[in-house]
Amino acid sequence: MITRRDLLQLSAAGLATLALRKFSFAAEERIPLGVQLYTVRDEAEKNLSQVLAQISKIGYQEVELYWNVYSHPAAELRRMVADNGLRAPSGHFNYDGLAGKLDYAKELGVQYVICPMLPKDMWNSADGFRKAADQFNRWGEQVHGMGMQFGFHNHNYEFQKFGNLTGYDILTQNTDAKLVCLEMDCYWITQAGQDPIAMLKKFGDRIQLLHLKDRKPGFPASQQLGPAAEHITEVGSGTIDWKTLLTLAQQQGVKGYFVERDSGSTPAMESIAISYQYLNKLLA
Repeated sequence: MITRRDLLQLSAAGLATLALRKFSFAAEERIPLGVQLYTVRDEAEKNLSQVLAQISKIGYQEVELYWNVYSHPAAELRRMVADNGLRAPSGHFNYDGLAGKLDYAKELGVQYVICPMLPKDMWNSADGFRKAADQFNRWGEQVHGMGMQFGFHNHNYEFQKFGNLTGYDILTQNTDAKLVCLEMDCYWITQAGQDPIAMLKKFGDRIQLLHLKDRKPGFPASQQLGPAAEHITEVGSGTIDWKTLLTLAQQQGVKGYFVERDSGSTPAMESIAISYQYLNKLLA
C-alpha cells in the first residue's frame, strides 16, 4: 500500500527531477552563431538584402551590424534583417560620432552598442586610454539609460605597455563594469600575446560577446595594428583551442558569438561558411 508519506516523497522526487531537467535544458541552450557584417563588407555594401539571405541560408541566426550599412534608415535596416530570418542584437559604432548615433541604435533595436576601435591618436599613450575610459563611462551611462548596453571591442594595440600597465588595463580598470562590457576578439587577443581563455577567466561575465576568428601558426605576437599583424584564418583552421574557450564562454554567460575575418584570400562568403561548419559541429 502506498501511504500519504510515500506520495509526498514521490512528488518531491518528481519535482526535483523536473527542476533538474529544466536546469539541464537551460545549461545546454546554445549561444546563437552570428556574423560581423564587416567580414562580407564588399558584398554587403552592394546588395545587403542578398547577403543577409546568404548568411541565413548558411545557418547563422544573427548578424552584428557595422557603420557602412547605417546608410539605410534604421527601420528599413531592421526590417531587412528580420525579413531574412535573422536578428541583430549588436552593432559597431565608430568612436567619432558615436553619441550622434544612439537614437539610430535604439531604433534599430540592438541590445549592444559596441565601440570597435579608438582613434589612432589615442593608441600610444596612457593618457589617451584614460581619456577613452572617461568617455566610455559617459557613453555607458547614456546607453544604459536608453535600455541598451555599451561595450568595447579590442584589437592588439591596446596591449602596448605604459609602465606596468597595458592600455587594456587602463581601459578596464577605469571603466564601470556595469556600464562598459567587453566584446573580446579572440584573434586579436591571441595576436597580442595574450590567452583568450585566461582573459575569460579574469573578466568573467563582463565579457558579453565574442568575435571568433582563428590564427595561423608560426607568426610572432605583436601589439602594433596593421597588415603585418594579420594572420587570420577560418575558425577551426588555426591555433586557438575553441573547445575549451567556448565551453568556458557558455559557463560564464557569454551572450553572442560573431564570426569575423578582417582579411584573407578565401572569398568572404566561403570563409564564413567554413567557420560555420566547424562551429556548428563543435557546438552540437
